[in-house]
Amino acid sequence: MAIEIVPGWTLTDAPHTLVSEAQRLQRLERVPEAIEAYKRILARWPELADCWFNLGVLQRKQRQLQEALTSYQRALDYGISSPEEVHLNRSVIYTDYLRQEEAAERELKQALVLNPAYIPALLNLANLNEDLGRRSEASALYQRILALDPRCLEALARYANLQPAPGEDGLSVQLESALRGPASAAEHASLGFALGRLLDGKARYPAAFEAYSAANRANRASAAPGTAAYDRKAHEDLIELLIRSSPSAPQNVAVHPDTGPQPIFICGLFRSGSTLAEQLLAGHPGLFAGGELDLLPRLASAITPFPQSLASASPDLLASLAARYRDELQRMFPGATHVTDKRLENFLLIGFIKSLFPQARIVHTTRDPLDNCLSIFFLHLDPRMTYAHELMDIGHYFREYHRLMLHWQRRFGADLFELHYDSFVREPAAQAARLFEFLGLQWHDRYLSADNRDGAVKTASVWQVRESIYTRSSGRAANYRAQLSGLREYLSDLLPK
Repeated sequence: MAIEIVPGWTLTDAPHTLVSEAQRLQRLERVPEAIEAYKRILARWPELADCWFNLGVLQRKQRQLQEALTSYQRALDYGISSPEEVHLNRSVIYTDYLRQEEAAERELKQALVLNPAYIPALLNLANLNEDLGRRSEASALYQRILALDPRCLEALARYANLQPAPGEDGLSVQLESALRGPASAAEHASLGFALGRLLDGKARYPAAFEAYSAANRANRASAAPGTAAYDRKAHEDLIELLIRSSPSAPQNVAVHPDTGPQPIFICGLFRSGSTLAEQLLAGHPGLFAGGELDLLPRLASAITPFPQSLASASPDLLASLAARYRDELQRMFPGATHVTDKRLENFLLIGFIKSLFPQARIVHTTRDPLDNCLSIFFLHLDPRMTYAHELMDIGHYFREYHRLMLHWQRRFGADLFELHYDSFVREPAAQAARLFEFLGLQWHDRYLSADNRDGAVKTASVWQVRESIYTRSSGRAANYRAQLSGLREYLSDLLPK
């Protein structure tokens, strides 16, 4: 996720009472009311650049993206101080919401024209270059940041992750030294995951596992205050609720016009091969890789309580939600015939998907359970994904995911395609041909070429999917046999015989 600047200053040249009230509403997250308050102010005093900036921030929260871009531009037109921050925020909209990488790059470069030492813009530009597969450009930007601020530990961690494992010994030493120094929990997490990757590449498996364990502890500590620990019982209850609330009566299925891009849903667990599947499909003309869209979770919030009320939702409501989904795809990916939605947690929402789109085809990516759980443990996830901080919690999450997927398989088996990572990397052409046939798309061997994967990839697998297909990640758990003994026993009934 790109860095964004949120206003923290006090306006001094505005009508004090009105602006104070707008700021109060903004602090309280009463977003629609705050938007209206700023609009009333700006209708009378349009020269207040900081109010335009605040309005842009609020409009982005409401997904009023074009309006937010316009408000940010008005802030620039009226001479806001620190205009580089405005360009940074505009770039976030272009990258994270509109998928317009060229526009985002222009905004970031303009920010750096205004302030060449503006590290947030340098970090975002480096990250954008990573998404676009420009390794050398990203690496140079991280080095530029470190020259400006050697204590920018996030840049050091990202730079280390760009280097082919096992990397140079000096880089591991540099990471270890930084970990011994003063750093925030978030910085310790970033450094630790980067170190673990290098040590794994050197086949120093016990040391790598310890580095990853420490990184996960730091990641858990970096969570926002009040973030609850993973609750196994609560998650079991959620899975049971999803199973019991699955719609069983076909009369509630929405009917919607067959217009706009056709969605293809890819779901599963992190590190199960989903990005590889998406990039393979994106080689097909007219098919766009949507990445990890948040559309379905947002639409599900219109059904309250969810999922209990899904079975009784009216056909009109479901049809309107389906239309909103397709309209959003059309806006984000004009000209696409198909768009993949690869938000992996959508495995929780398959009943919702089939209510909105009765003909939907769903690709379920799977992998050897131990390899999958280990790879999640080695992945720097958002600290709010609390199940990922402990290996046995990941195992529990895996069991519950498996239980829910068995339910969906019984309900919608004909519309679910299991793409097993290990089978795919052993026989890519045969497995890919089966996948394309399932989706009703014409297959061509050229889609397997790494040269075919040239779009932006916003995922931890950004570099792996740009390589030729390889098998070295299959059986990775064998390198950590001792560390995985407890997990192996816990998942014994799910492991391949």
